[in-house]
Amino acid sequence: MPVERVTCEDFWILSRILKKNLYINGLDVRYNLISDVGAYYAARLLQKQHKLIYLNLMFNDIGPEGGELIAKALHKNTTLKYLRMTGNKIENKGGMFFAAMLQINSSLEKLDLGDCDLGMQSVIAFATVLTQNQTIKGINLNRPILYGEQEESTVHLGHMLKENHCLVELHMCKHNVKNCGIKQLCDALYLNGSLRYLDVSCNKITRDGMVYLADVLKTNTTLEVLDLSFNRIENAGAKYLSETLASYNRSLKALSVVSNNIEGEGLVALSQSMKINPTLSNVYIWGNKFDEATCVAYSELMQMGRLKPDNTDVEAYVVDGHVYLAEVSNGLKRHYYWRPTYGAACRHSANAGFTLVPVGGHL
Repeated sequence: MPVERVTCEDFWILSRILKKNLYINGLDVRYNLISDVGAYYAARLLQKQHKLIYLNLMFNDIGPEGGELIAKALHKNTTLKYLRMTGNKIENKGGMFFAAMLQINSSLEKLDLGDCDLGMQSVIAFATVLTQNQTIKGINLNRPILYGEQEESTVHLGHMLKENHCLVELHMCKHNVKNCGIKQLCDALYLNGSLRYLDVSCNKITRDGMVYLADVLKTNTTLEVLDLSFNRIENAGAKYLSETLASYNRSLKALSVVSNNIEGEGLVALSQSMKINPTLSNVYIWGNKFDEATCVAYSELMQMGRLKPDNTDVEAYVVDGHVYLAEVSNGLKRHYYWRPTYGAACRHSANAGFTLVPVGGHL
């Protein structure tokens, strides 16, 4: 059905009303058409309204010029805690203005610039700035526009993690991270004592990369949520992780290996590690290759109460005496881009990553 969307003229009226309002502290105008003109009024609002702590502008046709206006408005803003610019094509130019803003702003705690067409230059600028910024607790740099195979962005973000001891949540989806890149991140995690949520989904990490990750998880005691969805770790990678989770690590709470070309042997190994590890509570495995042993193993975990139905993305059912697994709409961030048309808008089971590691004001 056609839906009337908020335009820049509508947003001008809204911003004028909100400038004088002392009670509203969050504004969500995602998936509208406010464009760069509306971004001008959003910037004015950030300068005038001193109660706003949450602003969601995702997918609003804001370009580099609008991004510049909002970034510069945040130079003097001391109240905003969480800004979502997701899906606005601010490109490398706009990204540079946001990186410069983080050198000045000392109040923003979470910044989402996923799908903003950031370039290599701006990703490196963010990595450089975050070695000094002590305020940002969560940042999303998903899907930058990168050229070449050198994994420069991963190298710089790895260096940043060695220096930064305040960042709690880092999203690096679609960064073209390979095994060399995950080694850079793992080397940094030996020295980092703050990161609790690492998202490296939708990359090119294989079983060889899991050797480095399994090794660092033996000594790392801060990482609680690890998203490896849509890589290719296969059986060997799953077994490396399983051995570490069974024998060493007692801090990881949630692991997603969705769509990683893992077969029964690797999936059963993960299920066995859950029987030994009392801390790992959330496991997401859909999109891999289930055999009957896998279905039985996860069915048993759920029957014995070790794996709660809300903490996984599968449920067991029986047909003609054989156990199968069906998909359930649970995950680490199922509602990142959208909200369901019925039921609870922010179910903890569908957004477990943000529930286990709450960073920023989720309204």
